[in-house]
Amino acid sequence: MQQQNSWYIYKATLVAAVGGLLFGYDTAVIAGAIGFMKTFYNLSDAMTGWVASCALLGCVAGAMYAGKLSDNVGRKKVLMLAALLFAVSSLGTAMAPNLNFFVVFRIVGGMGIGIASVLSPMYISEMAPAEIRGKLISIFQLGVVCGILLIYFVNAGIAGLYDESWNVSTGWRWMFGSGLLPSIVFVLLLFGVPESPRWLAKQRRTSEALDILTKINGTAKAQQELNDINAALAEETVLPLSEMFRPGLRTAMIIGIVLAVFSQVTGINAIMYYAPEIFKSTGDGSDSALMQTVLVGIINVVFTLVAIRYVDKLGRKKLLLIGIAGMVVCLLLVGGAFYLNMQKGYLVLIAILAYIACFAISLGPLTFVVIAEIFPTKARGTAMSVATFILWITVFIVSQTFPILMGSIGNAFTFWIYMLMAVCAFFFVWKMVPETKEKTLEEIEAYFKAGDAPVALKPRKV
Repeated sequence: MQQQNSWYIYKATLVAAVGGLLFGYDTAVIAGAIGFMKTFYNLSDAMTGWVASCALLGCVAGAMYAGKLSDNVGRKKVLMLAALLFAVSSLGTAMAPNLNFFVVFRIVGGMGIGIASVLSPMYISEMAPAEIRGKLISIFQLGVVCGILLIYFVNAGIAGLYDESWNVSTGWRWMFGSGLLPSIVFVLLLFGVPESPRWLAKQRRTSEALDILTKINGTAKAQQELNDINAALAEETVLPLSEMFRPGLRTAMIIGIVLAVFSQVTGINAIMYYAPEIFKSTGDGSDSALMQTVLVGIINVVFTLVAIRYVDKLGRKKLLLIGIAGMVVCLLLVGGAFYLNMQKGYLVLIAILAYIACFAISLGPLTFVVIAEIFPTKARGTAMSVATFILWITVFIVSQTFPILMGSIGNAFTFWIYMLMAVCAFFFVWKMVPETKEKTLEEIEAYFKAGDAPVALKPRKV
């Protein structure tokens, strides 16, 4: 009797997580480049926000169509498309002759980010056994934060090659062009992983689905898993966007959308995109600010590993509440430091690093875990696209408004706005988000279909 093949599961998960790495790499590259681009193009605060956030329009488009496209042609092929879009964007932004061309190619890259943000966690959720699904989906977020850390090192390394004037004229182009290599690696790795068994079952390619499920779960569990998938598919009809808020799916949609919004309006991408500029505002020079940004990336990776370690033990909800509570305290301290003119020294750095740690064990990985778990199979593509579409709209708004807020109401009140959003996020998770650890996707689907109160879902005893 064939047993569960852990390497097979983890190999597919790690390859999908490379999509997360590209996601993090391509979104965070702007952090090292934006200061030099602001000087090169003489950008106003509003234009700085536009240059930093223009890729997010592509993210919105990519997220909007990723689910539907993957429902038609498969998760794997559309992930390959995302990698090709990353590659085109890397070359285009590095060689752009003017700001308009730069914006166009950043939007192209954003489409790849949007696709990866939907399909990588979706693919992992559809491959993963229930007892380790939270851990495996969190590996996608590990890929995201590793991509962010990698580009922080790359940015700091490029910025240190020559002087400030070279970085203003040329260095930022190298930062964007460096994304070509990981994009090519992702395409090549995708050839070595299988298609999603749930997607194959939906296409009635039963023998292929069973073969993959056997390698994932072992012979004993594979047929039962396939039976559960087919039973869930038999009861479902393809759901258009207009029916995403019908009874049985409405609660899941509200949870997915609101959690996606809170993961951004609590300020994470304002810090990720503008970290060097924040640290410069405390009196540090460019080199010191870029190295402090590397610390942000390291903390992000370390505490994402903590989340992976405990997400299937403590559960999604408990980690969310612990992390969000910590974010509230840290944002209060950052705002207070600026308000009391105490930003010189290490207080702001320590509070921001603690904030990153709290985000990395909660809203960072667990937003994608919850969104990837709570939707039924036939609605998952469209529903995840809707939730992630809203997420990217929110990222765009936060990224566009952050430099404007900093320039108008000041650093302190900007961070206190994010703090208030974190307080709201805490109460939403407390009241609305169910605990889904150790439940199969089909059990979660049956729970929401039954219309029970969101807090009623209990972990299965194993």
